[in-house]
Amino acid sequence: MSGTLYVVGTPIGNLGDITLRALETLKAVDGIACEDTRQTLKLLVRYGFHKPLYTIFGPKEKRETPRILRLLEGGKSVALVTDAGTPGISDPGNFLVSQARAQGVRIEPIPGASAAAALVSISGVSQDGFIFLGFLPRKLGKIKRELKSASQLERAVVFYESPYRTHATLAAAQEVFGADAFCLVGRELTKKFEETLAGPLSQVIRELEGREILGEVSILIKPS
Repeated sequence: MSGTLYVVGTPIGNLGDITLRALETLKAVDGIACEDTRQTLKLLVRYGFHKPLYTIFGPKEKRETPRILRLLEGGKSVALVTDAGTPGISDPGNFLVSQARAQGVRIEPIPGASAAAALVSISGVSQDGFIFLGFLPRKLGKIKRELKSASQLERAVVFYESPYRTHATLAAAQEVFGADAFCLVGRELTKKFEETLAGPLSQVIRELEGREILGEVSILIKPS
C-alpha cells in the first residue's frame, strides 16, 4: 500500500502562523519535498525537529518527482511544502501532485496560510467572490490584456507582483479599471514591516509614487 502525500500550507512570513495539524504532520512524515531546503530548515529548526529534505524548485521538481514517488509507493509518507504559503498556488508542487495522483497515491491537504486569502480577508469587498490571477506576465501588453479580460467579470481581482514592477503594473491597472476603482496593496504581509494601502487606485498610486517598494507584494482591485 502506498503512503500519503500531504500538501502542507506553511507561514507566509511570521513563523508563528502555522497550524498545529501542519506541525504534527511535518513531524510524522518520512520526508519533506520543499521549494528551498534553506527556508524549510528555518521552519524545522524553529520547532525543534529535522527531516530528510528533497528540493523541487524549478527543473528539480521533474527530476526529484520519481524519487519521491518511489518513497510513496514503498509506503512512506511525504509532506509537500513551499517557502511560504500553500503549494501549487503560484508556487511549485503541481507536477508532483499530478504525478502522484496519476499513480494512485493518496493526497491529503493540510490547509494553511495564503497571501491572497489574507489580502482578501481585509478588503471588505469580496462578498461577490474574486478572481485570483497569481503572478501576472512580465510584459506590459500582456498584463493589460489579462487585467482587461478579468475586469469583464466585474469581480475583485487579486494577483501577486514583483516589487520592481509594482509601479508600472498599477499604472496599467488604472488604464483598465479606471482611477476610482478600489485598490488594496499588501506588502510583506504578516512580516515585521507589513504595510497595507487602500483607497481609489489613483490615490494608492500617488501614495506609492517615488517610493522604492521592497518585499512581497499582493494586490486587490475591485471595479468601481
